[in-house]
Amino acid sequence: MQLAPRQLDLFGRLSRPASVPARAPVEPSKPVQPDPPPLLKAVPVALLEVAERLPTRQETLARARALAARIAEVLGPELKVLLTVHDNRSTMISFRRQPPLLKIRAHHMFLDAPVEVVQSIADYAGRGKTSAGVELDDYIAAQQKRIRAIPTKLSLLESRGACFDLQDLFVSMNAAHFDNAVVARIGWGRNTSKRRRKSIRLGVYDHKAREIRIHPALDRPDVPRFFVEFIVFHEMLHQLFPSDRDTGRHVHHPRAFRDRERAFPKYAAAMAWERQHLQELLRR
Repeated sequence: MQLAPRQLDLFGRLSRPASVPARAPVEPSKPVQPDPPPLLKAVPVALLEVAERLPTRQETLARARALAARIAEVLGPELKVLLTVHDNRSTMISFRRQPPLLKIRAHHMFLDAPVEVVQSIADYAGRGKTSAGVELDDYIAAQQKRIRAIPTKLSLLESRGACFDLQDLFVSMNAAHFDNAVVARIGWGRNTSKRRRKSIRLGVYDHKAREIRIHPALDRPDVPRFFVEFIVFHEMLHQLFPSDRDTGRHVHHPRAFRDRERAFPKYAAAMAWERQHLQELLRR
């Protein structure tokens, strides 16, 4: 039986999904202090040192084979483990079970994983034990310095849409609600879905790149300005209130975040508009 892919992400879903696969989201546990958007000419020395220590291709291949063998040893002969190593900044580990194959994509941080973490990978990916995701969360949180925090180049962001200029909204929200303390780039995201959605991310904030992306479904004349402002406000809050952990469970929107969100002048109106028009947004 072929199962759907599973993955651990750094960025949690901000939408109101109708139904989504279970996943173990992972967020950096330490608050990020405001500073200018990352530029290659201003890369901190510590991050350069981390990049310089990344394994070579030959080292990676050898260590990946060794890690795959360790996972296979835990699982036994029923599954053959195929392991791919990557160095992206969002998905730390994902898998697809296609018995007798178990295909795993893992961040290079796992190449040095201790015995107990290898056991958690085997339990999570090979045996479907979701409880092992918590242990992997903890390991990833402790390895944040090994996640490339600086993108190789700044992505292109277009803030001016057909109906709304997100940069204007960002500047207005920053002055009115944050004393201009939020430093981030903002732009419209891409609408690549060709099928009817079951969920939609109206906005997302990338802690590492300091980028806010707003779903283009909101760039329409029938969407009220106050609702787009609320989504921008929501994403700006993520810079001031990074995700937290409560009794070992990942909390994407801490209580302080929710309290500040409800202080938005048109919070009730925004929530009501979203409930009333969510199905329309899913069709766009």
